[in-house]
Amino acid sequence: MKPNSLYKALFVSFLLILTRSCDDTLDQVGFTIQPGMDSLTVGIDTLQLQSRTIQLDSIYARTTNPVLGEYLDPVFGSIKSGYMGEFYLPKGAGFKPGATVDSVRAVLSYTTMMGDSLAPMELSVYELNRSLKDAGNYTHINPEEYVDMTKPIGKKVFTGKNNTYHTEYYTSGYTTQSYKVYDIYVDLPMTIGERFLNEYNKPEHGMLNNLDRFRQFFPGLYFTTSFGKSTILNVNFTSLNVHYHYTEAGGSSSGEDTVRSDALRLYITPDVTQINTIRSSNQQLLEENDTHTYVKSPAGVVTEITFPFSEIHHELKSRALNLANFTLYALPDAMENPLVKISPPDYLLLVNRDSLAGFFEKGKLPDNITSFLSDQFDATTYSYKFNNISSMMNYYNRTMGENPADLVYYLIPVDAIFTTVQQSSYSYGSQTLTDLNNQMWPTAAMLDKREGNLKIELIFSNY
Repeated sequence: MKPNSLYKALFVSFLLILTRSCDDTLDQVGFTIQPGMDSLTVGIDTLQLQSRTIQLDSIYARTTNPVLGEYLDPVFGSIKSGYMGEFYLPKGAGFKPGATVDSVRAVLSYTTMMGDSLAPMELSVYELNRSLKDAGNYTHINPEEYVDMTKPIGKKVFTGKNNTYHTEYYTSGYTTQSYKVYDIYVDLPMTIGERFLNEYNKPEHGMLNNLDRFRQFFPGLYFTTSFGKSTILNVNFTSLNVHYHYTEAGGSSSGEDTVRSDALRLYITPDVTQINTIRSSNQQLLEENDTHTYVKSPAGVVTEITFPFSEIHHELKSRALNLANFTLYALPDAMENPLVKISPPDYLLLVNRDSLAGFFEKGKLPDNITSFLSDQFDATTYSYKFNNISSMMNYYNRTMGENPADLVYYLIPVDAIFTTVQQSSYSYGSQTLTDLNNQMWPTAAMLDKREGNLKIELIFSNY
């Protein structure tokens, strides 16, 4: 028996002893609250749940840090991710008079990676031939509808940790820490920079005079890997740099003309469209088995759980549901199976199947009725705890009528963002959930569904 279950059983036994072992001197305790000889009784019940692994058609992929690369895991299969992005044109961005383009370069910067950081990978860059304005933000988008895959405009072989890097610093309180930012530099055709310069030199800077027109002029770039199946990167920044030189009249200390260098620097930012495109081999995960189900991101592989609500609906007519504890356990333990290389997601969202549409698109947060967020993954017990979800049962008991259907929920890996809310200058503040998105970083777990292990424990009371 797991520790949590043992504690609950002892708690219920304690309550039963209190309510059923009254002697002559105690049988009227509380008589001013309870009429006559009524007594509080407490009962415990366990519902066995059903689950299976399913594949969602696509997932909403709002993210500021796209995932790039390909990784083949012996248990969870492959994940390949690329991304398409527009570039933000800041107000006033352009060229100095007399500019001559020297080079064009894309730079991908990252601090986080997984897989074999020394294995070679090849990055390929393509220019988009149509706007992303109406593309939506879902992972099922086919890049071939936006680029000519036979015409890469730049390629670069790289390894995760052998790349060029620079050091940046982070200060918190009185402590300053340094960290490496790795950079992949990809040379692109000079013609891109020359197109930018020629357009800028037109009256009123042509289509470079505002962001919307610039998006039409230059729809953006697509980044993907051409070979290598061992490294995934979490890209922090993507920039497009048009380097040029110009002559500054009288720019030297002696008043002579001086040749200077500068660059037009554009970035993919949250102000413009950025779309992760995901391909994943999941067929082996969808095969039915008796021991476990899967969750896997960003592949849209989720676990569907059926709560047999119809079995306990009659119980809720005469008894109050006080507690419904739900804990999921993962299999196998990562320490026991070295083949499980992809880490479990930090958080799982339990969401009603009928409430999923629009949940992430509208920026919703769990309402603790149709959706619940797990506690952070417990690496000690290898589990996800949802605490008390009795509000779900009680809500549907009130709204479903006399012939209720079973409740079908999805378990989805998510990225949960918490913000510290300061109560006063004397407190450390509390963590409040402020944002919830589909998990785009590769994660996966096998969830235990063996008989007796996938269950919900219910504690009732009645008078």
